[in-house]
Amino acid sequence: MIIKNKKQIDLMREAGILLYKAHMVAKEMCEAGTSTEVINAEVEKFITSHGATPLFKGVPGKVPFPAGCCMSINEAIVHGIPSARKLENGDILSIDIGVRLNGWCSDCAVTHAIGEIDDEKRQLMDVTEECLRIAIKRIKPGVKWSKIAKEMSKYARNAGFSVVESLVGHGIGEGLWESPQVPNYHSRLVKDFKLKQGLVIAVEPMINAGVKTTETLKDHWTIVTKDGKPSAHFEHTIAVTANGAQVLTCGENGEGWAL
Repeated sequence: MIIKNKKQIDLMREAGILLYKAHMVAKEMCEAGTSTEVINAEVEKFITSHGATPLFKGVPGKVPFPAGCCMSINEAIVHGIPSARKLENGDILSIDIGVRLNGWCSDCAVTHAIGEIDDEKRQLMDVTEECLRIAIKRIKPGVKWSKIAKEMSKYARNAGFSVVESLVGHGIGEGLWESPQVPNYHSRLVKDFKLKQGLVIAVEPMINAGVKTTETLKDHWTIVTKDGKPSAHFEHTIAVTANGAQVLTCGENGEGWAL
């Protein structure tokens, strides 16, 4: 667990503002008939034109991740690769983007509705966003993460949805993935931790309409729901302060999802 000082958190906030603006570039393009590879290209262009680096591009795996954005449609939970597939009315699109600016990282995700979506997808998006909102409201020094994770998962399950357990949030700073792991559920098998002032974490509930089990596609990256039902994903990079949560990936005036 790497604790940051105020100056370092301020630098992460600068990265977070830029990342929020990158998400707004993507949001303006989220409409039927637009391909995810076109959206990704514009976002990458925006990030690099502001002196930052798209964090996800080139992440090693069986094959390096080929894009700056993860674009996950409908049953895709995370790590969807942008493609020529055009968005259609009724889709939901989860966009996850990370940037590095002046040596500091920022990471956040949001799910968008494309045109008119059905009631199940709408409720799924609302519940997932509320899970993130719950975390933001409860974060403060001295609180065990398990207490927050229990509340998040209970809320999702009470709504009839399932919590992805094979993927978790994470600490973040000069590296994209730092300790600790930040699950969206509680289990005695998962190491708990106590929130400390100066800790910065990426909190990212991933909620499925059907079963919690997942599988990875042949592209080695895209993780989808086992039953093919839709999934939603909302994420912010959050600093723990003496006064509670400071969301680093909202807009300059504090605007954004789950706020």
